[in-house]
Amino acid sequence: VELTESGGGLVEPGGSLKLSCTASGPTWTSWTMGWFRQGPGKEREFVAAIRSTGNTKHSDSVKGRFSISKDTLNLTTFLQMSRLQPEDTAVYYCALNTLAYASSYIPWVAYEYTSWGQGTQVTVSS
Repeated sequence: VELTESGGGLVEPGGSLKLSCTASGPTWTSWTMGWFRQGPGKEREFVAAIRSTGNTKHSDSVKGRFSISKDTLNLTTFLQMSRLQPEDTAVYYCALNTLAYASSYIPWVAYEYTSWGQGTQVTVSS
């Protein structure tokens, strides 16, 4: 499985960016794609995730500013980021979980994801 991210860059505070991640390889009936980020000197943290069902989960720190969506046809996920702040500066990683969950649970812990992208840098600065 290969995950390819794109869309990172430099943006001013208050600006917007849209990240994309496409998974290539086998196809799965059930899956979850998530976004995590790691800022300078910080631990990797959960940002958002979306299941193949369309259910989503966003961390409290980005709720209302970021929105995750998907393109099922191509197993692609998007992270629309708005009202970006300097504290959003980080390397953003896309990750894939191919487990099927009987409940509405959405995995949000890093170890629940088995495949990871290389990461894309997002820098928010004036």
